[in-house]
Amino acid sequence: MFSKLQDAPDPQIQQLCQQYVNPSEVDGAVLRAIQAQLENAPLRLIDTSTGRLCNRDAQINAFTESTEYNELFHSLGIHAPLQTEPIKEAVAKYFSWVMLSHRWERKEPLLHDIQDKVIYDLDPVGTMMKLQKFCKVARDAGHRWAWSDTCCIDQNNNVEVQQSVNSMFVWYHHSALTIVYLSDVPPSSESGALANSTWNTRGWTVQEFLAPKIVLFYQADWTLYLSDRSCNHKQSVCIMRELESSTGINARALVDFRPGTRDAREKLRWASTRVTTLQEDIAYSLFGIFSVHLPVIYGEKRQNALGRLLQEIIAHSCDIAALDWVGQSSNFNSCLPADISSYKAPSCTLPAPSEDEM
Repeated sequence: MFSKLQDAPDPQIQQLCQQYVNPSEVDGAVLRAIQAQLENAPLRLIDTSTGRLCNRDAQINAFTESTEYNELFHSLGIHAPLQTEPIKEAVAKYFSWVMLSHRWERKEPLLHDIQDKVIYDLDPVGTMMKLQKFCKVARDAGHRWAWSDTCCIDQNNNVEVQQSVNSMFVWYHHSALTIVYLSDVPPSSESGALANSTWNTRGWTVQEFLAPKIVLFYQADWTLYLSDRSCNHKQSVCIMRELESSTGINARALVDFRPGTRDAREKLRWASTRVTTLQEDIAYSLFGIFSVHLPVIYGEKRQNALGRLLQEIIAHSCDIAALDWVGQSSNFNSCLPADISSYKAPSCTLPAPSEDEM
């Protein structure tokens, strides 16, 4: 209809049409904004309002059928020229997602357990209750979408696992919020409970805390750690001091971490005491920390996975500090360590040569 009016011979009608935005132009701008927003988003997300797992197409369909979309479409079509900033803001708000960081327990719900089901209707026992509570907390915080590594990745799809491992740091970094669930920290715990939590010993949780801009810690009963009701626990001096002391990661990195191969030896030390269920994950969990992309080959064993990562770090940084380690040498490359724990000791700083030696 709008295009027909534009082609009308009456100059007054043509002039009137020029005052309004073509609906197809609005559609195109909205689609571009959605594509830009989802470029750094997980492949699947749980709709916290409906409790259903959605792929990209389902997420976009939900938006185009929402009141937010209708209000946006009508407000933009009133006066030309088209304003793209309100589109970006509306899309960013609607598609904001919350990530979960937690310690895997026995019998976590997997993709096939929740696909084509409403998670809120499932039996609220064990780890299913954890997933339900996580989605409700995300929803109550004003976010439509939520992601958990247990059920939002198809573990049987090697291509998807590869993409997820290499993208996970980015997903956490661009999240609106990351919720850290401490299942072994009882209600009303005092400072120090976070430092002693099993969550603080796991390999994957290093990037899951460093990558996001906004993080909240929840205790076993889903109350906030230390009753801290601030909007971001990265701004809590008490919590950051506790993490700095227990992890050895400096305060600046805890709050505003920059991925990359710079200071590689120090980052390897951060991971040196961490453990993972699958031996290869001790290397794979560091891909995002060092901003490297490598093939994910489960079954290659720890020494191979770690060796490939260390070679990539040295090649990218031209920094041989990664060769400063103590322990057993790797079968992959005798210049490299067999285990990440070889980086526990502080790096060796050689004294500056004297003038006579120079």
